[in-house]
Amino acid sequence: MKINRTTLNNGLRLVHHEDRNTQMVAVNTLYRVGSRNESPEHTGFAHLFEHLMFGGSIHVADYDKELQSACGENNAYTDADFTNYYVTVPAQNIETAFWLESDRMLSLAFTPDSLEVQRKVVMEEFKQNYLNQPYGDLGHILFDAVYKVHPYRWPTIGLELSHIADATMDQVKSFFHRFYRPDNAIIAVDGNISWERAQELVRKWYGGIDVDERLPLLGLTDAGAYPSPAEIAQEPRQERQRRRTVRRTVSNSVIVIAFNIPSASAPEFRVCDMLSDVMANGKSSRFYRHLVEDRQLFLSIDASVMGRVDGGLLLIEGVLPEGADVDACELAIWDEIRPMLSDLSDDRELEKLKNKFESNHELQCINYLQRAQNLAHYEAYGNAEWINNEVARYQAITPEDLRKAARKYLTKRNSTVVRYLNGN
Repeated sequence: MKINRTTLNNGLRLVHHEDRNTQMVAVNTLYRVGSRNESPEHTGFAHLFEHLMFGGSIHVADYDKELQSACGENNAYTDADFTNYYVTVPAQNIETAFWLESDRMLSLAFTPDSLEVQRKVVMEEFKQNYLNQPYGDLGHILFDAVYKVHPYRWPTIGLELSHIADATMDQVKSFFHRFYRPDNAIIAVDGNISWERAQELVRKWYGGIDVDERLPLLGLTDAGAYPSPAEIAQEPRQERQRRRTVRRTVSNSVIVIAFNIPSASAPEFRVCDMLSDVMANGKSSRFYRHLVEDRQLFLSIDASVMGRVDGGLLLIEGVLPEGADVDACELAIWDEIRPMLSDLSDDRELEKLKNKFESNHELQCINYLQRAQNLAHYEAYGNAEWINNEVARYQAITPEDLRKAARKYLTKRNSTVVRYLNGN
């Protein structure tokens, strides 16, 4: 895949791939801001902005109306590290996408009504999905147990409802000015558009955005105080197991074991990802065969990795049948982990998982929108070119790599265990 890139004078990064097999173009704008960049007193702001960015900008009163008139579609999502906005339009209407996205980067149309509407939407989402939903607070409990100083200790939705309820207009404007700016953004363009045309439109619509000139537009005298990425408190190495037990009125008890692993940009992250697949990827995996089918200790069990900028997690999550012995079930997980520290020599098992990864990766690279999102994220983690050699990175993983990672990371002192039990 031929990837083009350039950086404008204002710091905006553009990555591009041309695909003449589609009549569409995707414009993906990734801002390097998530819950990681929030202060403990004002959490949930990145997620709030996921909503506010659709509330109208300085020259565009109704974003959706203008995009729909160009036959376009859009959406967004926020995580701990990034906020991602994407637009798809027919190739002949591509300039509309650049116009709309650049205008809300220039400045949102901050109004008390817009803030109040989106504040209520986010608060209702918090209540429905986290306070009044079975297992809804599991993420809050887990992250609070895993992290002691890093902002990853609260989920993207925020730590408390009051942080959004009490957000002032000046706080919101300051957060926008600090993070939603050209030098903190990556635009990935993929589809039926040439490199020359992509550069022309990005320079036309984004090249004149000067963050210092935005302060008067926002009615601010300064940008506010937010830590730079280098100033974000890093989590010290975990030296002993952490445990948390809660009881809730839920259908089944759940055990979650979290292990600290490297950043998603580190080579070892891919080894840990493969390690999680060996443990519990599908019904033929070790954990499923031994703990669900053979011993019937769990109704289901899964293992996955959570990739993050400042270090991720490998998670094992098991759902227990009614009346199960929680101690015995947790012990069974550790019993399954123990052989992995020395016995991961099944080359055929590893080859099957590598082939599965290659198949999934190739499927993701077929769609122009998925490619645009992947290009932006690879660039944010290090280099968009990684999309071309990601399969080779996974294919190069050896049984010995897995053994080393298991010994290093799948230890009790590097673990956090949350027992989310059914009962009062």
